[in-house]
Amino acid sequence: MSTPANPQQKPERQLGLSFESAASPVTRRIWQVGDLVSEVRLHIEREYGDLWVEGEISNLRPAPSGHVYFTLKDGDAQLPVVLFRKQASLLRFRPADGLHVLLRGKISVYEQRGQMQLVAEFLEPVGAGSLQIAFEQLKQRLEARGLFDPARKKPLPAFPRCVGIVTSPTGAVIRDFLNIVNRRHAGLHVLVYPALVQGEAAAAEVAAGIAYFNRARHADLIVVARGGGSLEDLAPFNTEFLAEAIAASELPVISAIGHETDFTIADFVADLRAPTPSAAAELVTAVLHNIAERVQTFDQRLQRATRYRLMQASNALARVRVESILVRERDQLRRRQQRVDDLTLSMESQWGARHRSLADKLQRLSVRLLRQDVISRIAVARERLASLQARITRAQRDRLRTLHEREAGLARHLTALSPLAVLSRGYALVYDDHGALVKDTESVTEGQSIVTRLARGRIHSRVSKIEREIQGS
Repeated sequence: MSTPANPQQKPERQLGLSFESAASPVTRRIWQVGDLVSEVRLHIEREYGDLWVEGEISNLRPAPSGHVYFTLKDGDAQLPVVLFRKQASLLRFRPADGLHVLLRGKISVYEQRGQMQLVAEFLEPVGAGSLQIAFEQLKQRLEARGLFDPARKKPLPAFPRCVGIVTSPTGAVIRDFLNIVNRRHAGLHVLVYPALVQGEAAAAEVAAGIAYFNRARHADLIVVARGGGSLEDLAPFNTEFLAEAIAASELPVISAIGHETDFTIADFVADLRAPTPSAAAELVTAVLHNIAERVQTFDQRLQRATRYRLMQASNALARVRVESILVRERDQLRRRQQRVDDLTLSMESQWGARHRSLADKLQRLSVRLLRQDVISRIAVARERLASLQARITRAQRDRLRTLHEREAGLARHLTALSPLAVLSRGYALVYDDHGALVKDTESVTEGQSIVTRLARGRIHSRVSKIEREIQGS
């Protein structure tokens, strides 16, 4: 460690302050508070512009602006932290008091308070992953809102005619689903709504599929399906947006996401969780498949019972004598012949009565027709029609004559009122070069062009002299 040559000499600059030897005049630099704080902030940000800090969150204060303020502490010290809105919106979990986190950011100074603070750029939990913490936090919020309540879940229809499935149209999930449905119940219709099942846009597309089936009403229930994957792959199904879309569905929703050990928020909100997409296909067709199995069982039992009864009847028939069979058949034939005779006699009696009734009715109609003299009535109608036509013709002629007379009167009146009629008696109308009617000599000047309108034609002339009348002369 080196020492100054002069023991009385001191460092000349510390934080911008300068000192000179005792022999020279003392020079003081006086700082403004804002300048000093800004100088310190720049110095600190250069030295600690990118660092990682680990600690426990306390005194968490989300602001209406979207910024998040909290204190990062350990057993020995604490440091104020600000997480601005843009960085806070990128977090996959919600910070909470008591959460142990690893933070990346820079040290700065809040000039209005002169307080050192840590500006966070990235935040992640220590131990459990951020996705798992976000999953648990969202699960607790939705459970508190009652979205997991079994009482609000809708039962599946026992005999669905059409199933709507929201999934990727190119994956193995839809092929397995259709294969199982065709094998267990080929008459069930399946409508596919193609949607992304991974990535940031997946939750919105799956929610759009659920809304489409509720709006179209083609399907009796909805299946949301996806294959297995990591927690990051299943992140779209752990969003509050999709959970609310499932809860708002009026149609029952089956969640068939991932493998049997995978659980998502959609599983808890859906009306029924299927361990796998294949299991969802089996659940949808369970009732119909069971009925088909029972029908097959009953059919086999019926065939066995029929064969047994036929065998019994064959044995009984073998024990009956042919003569007794012939006697019974002859008696039955005679009874049937007697029944035919009775029915024939009854039919003949009913037909005779019906024939007499129709004959009487025909005779009555003939008498009524003869009483109506149709020819005379037609002649009266023709005379009345001819009279009406004559009246109409006279009325039309009178109306036309009245209209013609009225038209002639109006024409005479119009001719009498026409300015041209006045002009025909030798009068004229004079207009200036602007087309305005000249009423006195004050309206024109010498040399001005004028137009004189006569009864037939116009005269264009120029004013050479004006003689004005003196008022009262």
